Amino acid sequence: MKLDSKYTKAVDAMPLAEYPRPQMRRDSYLCLNGTWQYAILPEFSKLEDYQGDILVPFSPETQLSGVEKTVTPKDALYYKKEFTVERKFFQDITLLHFTAVDYYCEVSLNGQDLGSHKGGFLPFTFDVSNVLHEGKNVLTLKVLDPTDTSYIARGKQVSKPGNIWYPGQSGIWGTVWLESVSKGYVKDLHIVPDIDLEKVDITVTSDSPTVSVEVLENGRIVQEAKGKTGTPLTIPMKDAKLWAPEHPDLYDLRITAINSNGLIADTVTSYFGMRKFSVGKDKDGISRLWLNNEPYFHNGVLDQGYYPDGLLTPPTDKAMVDDIKLLKDMGFTMVRKHIKIEPLRWYYYCDKMGILVWQDMVNGGGKYNPLMIAVLPFLNVMFKDNTKGAYKLFSRADAAGREEFERETFETIDLLKNVVSLAMWVPFNEGWGQFDSDRISELIAKKDPTRTIDRTSGWHDQHTGDFVSKHIYFTPIWVPKDERCYLLSEFGGFSRPIQGHMLSDAIPFGYRMYFTKWRLQRAYKKTYEKRIIANIPRGLSACVFTQLSDVEGEINGLITYDRRVDKMDRDFVRSVNERAKY
Repeated sequence: MKLDSKYTKAVDAMPLAEYPRPQMRRDSYLCLNGTWQYAILPEFSKLEDYQGDILVPFSPETQLSGVEKTVTPKDALYYKKEFTVERKFFQDITLLHFTAVDYYCEVSLNGQDLGSHKGGFLPFTFDVSNVLHEGKNVLTLKVLDPTDTSYIARGKQVSKPGNIWYPGQSGIWGTVWLESVSKGYVKDLHIVPDIDLEKVDITVTSDSPTVSVEVLENGRIVQEAKGKTGTPLTIPMKDAKLWAPEHPDLYDLRITAINSNGLIADTVTSYFGMRKFSVGKDKDGISRLWLNNEPYFHNGVLDQGYYPDGLLTPPTDKAMVDDIKLLKDMGFTMVRKHIKIEPLRWYYYCDKMGILVWQDMVNGGGKYNPLMIAVLPFLNVMFKDNTKGAYKLFSRADAAGREEFERETFETIDLLKNVVSLAMWVPFNEGWGQFDSDRISELIAKKDPTRTIDRTSGWHDQHTGDFVSKHIYFTPIWVPKDERCYLLSEFGGFSRPIQGHMLSDAIPFGYRMYFTKWRLQRAYKKTYEKRIIANIPRGLSACVFTQLSDVEGEINGLITYDRRVDKMDRDFVRSVNERAKY
């Protein structure tokens, strides 16, 4: 059954056309979203002709694509886009960007192979300076997607969805766009705020030898500096406004690359926030999460980032804003982005609106062993996950799969390194595809020492790191004495079916079922009072309620899958949540 979302009718001929990279923005931008041609054929058959139109960036499995056909592991998905580029667009170098293509693709432009990319959740770029030309151009892709038939990082996607597993999707599911730049352009930024030393370090990657940086507040320059590219440029930030969910103060940046002739090669705009994430002891000697050198309780929600009409792809920019606004209205201070990487604009809205982010890595591995995820965790049986035997038990026997996970983990950190609101990395969830969690977490900490790391969210704790991280849906919540900080990283799962706002052909799933708003609100209040608020003095430092929205048959959202009906009154939830603090 089709289920429209609140935003379906707002999707136009050029969907999600907003500038896709808010932290490194320049004037040059040509969006290639919109109507493409497609074909789905057996993998080894010859492409004779295209079968129809598809609305990019929506996958063919989605309603918004206009296709609604499944690409199986035995299929190949073909794309074709004809577009025109005006002479005035061209500068020295032209770049073609893909935000996300699931899973493996080969790309050609004007009949010339550009290359390939593997991985369904991360962006990639081709230099098309010598291939793109004025006038008509033709871009083509061939895509293969093994879904759950391999070790690939796929998140919640499966070929047979149900319960906590969702439909697989294939091909382009993020914005496709072009930009043209001058030689010596700004290639990358690394922004590292330090509230203790009252400074921000900015490293600019560019072929230009010199860079100037201006810090702006309300359009007024408050600091500026000039130095060499490739090395940190330190800018004093004395008495700076600190970023926090209650006051998400941001500073704008204007960065100018200057070539060897002293001329401007490129200018980009960005932003940053002065904040610090850490773990420390409170006045009672209890280990806590800290924000800006003070204990800060993270009261959050699990967010899968799925929509009924676009699946992993938000139908509109406003859909992302409204999801975050829901959490803010209800008084939450954090969102755990669950096994998905969002468009960069989603993180921008978290920065701007003020909500902390815990970022899961996209997991993979073979078929999950029920013994490891459904039996042994509840018997408190611990396995060291860095042995050959554990690799097999955790469905990680494939060395290529482990290597791919590590590569994509560090690409994810590179992609999101400047996100102001991102407080926590979560490499593994409930043992799914878990391996070498200590080693990988230590590598993450070395690469990014500015954020905390929940090494093993849920179970299969290795008894190391800063956190005890538990998922508790059925048994009483008990916070034991431990030198580490205690996180209730999943709980709740309270379901309320709303007829007319759920998939009629899906089997409803949830951990507890309530059929009226009054009963659901009573259960929510009781749970928070007895399990959350009462445990904060005993050492509870964060909680993650499942979940933001219904997803497919999983109907335990704060809002329905179509985003039309709040399951509880926002003011009521906020009145409860306001008590969940130190």
